[in-house]
Amino acid sequence: MKLYPIKEVMKSADDAIDKNPAVKVYQQFNCAKCGAKQTMDDANVFYSHGRCEECGHTTDIEKDGCNMMMTIGIG
Repeated sequence: MKLYPIKEVMKSADDAIDKNPAVKVYQQFNCAKCGAKQTMDDANVFYSHGRCEECGHTTDIEKDGCNMMMTIGIG
């Protein structure tokens, strides 16, 4: 997964949510130790650090970057 600076991803997430309130964004990052792709559980929330569910390592997302997964609810 390609990683981007957290502020850029947050801006893209805000823009998407502003255009469609049904959008939910989930922060993703790669573990800095084992490389496993991780997705945060909380929608529309961004964290500076993330813990890997595979190896337990804590990744500095502000330093390493992140991406996002977007879902769009159908009302």
